[in-house]
Amino acid sequence: MKAARFGLNIFDINAVISAAVGGMNITETIEGLERYPVNLRFPREVRDDLENLKELLLVTPTGAQISLAQIAEIKIVDGPPMLKSENARLNGWTFVDIRGVDVGTYVQKAQAVVREQVKLPPGYSITWSGQYEYMLRAQQKLTQVVPLTLFIILLLLYLTFGNMTEALIVLATLPFALVGGFWLIFLLGYNMSVAVGVGFIALAGVAAEFGVIMIVYLDNAFREYQTSHRLNNYQNVKAAIMEGAVLRVRPKAMTVAVIIAGLLPIMQGHGTGSFVKQRIAAPMVGGMITAPLLSLFVVPAVYLLWKGRGFK
Repeated sequence: MKAARFGLNIFDINAVISAAVGGMNITETIEGLERYPVNLRFPREVRDDLENLKELLLVTPTGAQISLAQIAEIKIVDGPPMLKSENARLNGWTFVDIRGVDVGTYVQKAQAVVREQVKLPPGYSITWSGQYEYMLRAQQKLTQVVPLTLFIILLLLYLTFGNMTEALIVLATLPFALVGGFWLIFLLGYNMSVAVGVGFIALAGVAAEFGVIMIVYLDNAFREYQTSHRLNNYQNVKAAIMEGAVLRVRPKAMTVAVIIAGLLPIMQGHGTGSFVKQRIAAPMVGGMITAPLLSLFVVPAVYLLWKGRGFK
């Protein structure tokens, strides 16, 4: 309103202030192949002082000179260094660097604190983005992929054994094989992440393979005793299962040794990408302690409970 009375508009005022404070290029110098702009603006003692800026003279269309303070309120306020917008809404970013805690746990605690202590004005909203957003997407995909994968594994186990009981034995004992991976993750101080989840998926595959091979050997020993008519009491059933389980001790020990020998260099590495690879390999290394023990002790015991029900 004040500027309009003198015949000025916002564009004219901003142009004068921009030239006085920010400067304007009036020409350029040429030095060989190099070109440098020549910038003209007010001296520092003028443009750095608020009172001097208020006395900045503007020329009206009638030729009169007025000060900037006559048409504008000049003051220093805190504000964002740059205006950004997303989804047609102005937004500001707050960057957080965390240490010693995973992204999911930190965001959950931060959200609780924000809900309790921060009162947003009408029209304002908060969105948690960055790595947390990527983690949510990965979790959403895993909630769809993991059940489908377990169903496919159960179907393949049933097609392999032709018996749902044996398939369920392998699948039900599978979580106990992952205990060693969780122990090592805890001892190393790693947080749960997508890389750690991938490592547990790989460990689950190896543990399922251990269980399948153990069931196959137990079935072979059980059929051999059954063919020779030696399955006439509980002790013979137990002996058949013991014989089938013992046959897998040396192959399992060799398998575990090879896997650990292949993963230990990854755990000791410090090169590019080692941060992610170590979190993929850690569940496998820890699981190589509990997975073989599971297949050598738990699976035969469950198998004995199943096959020995009809014997005294």
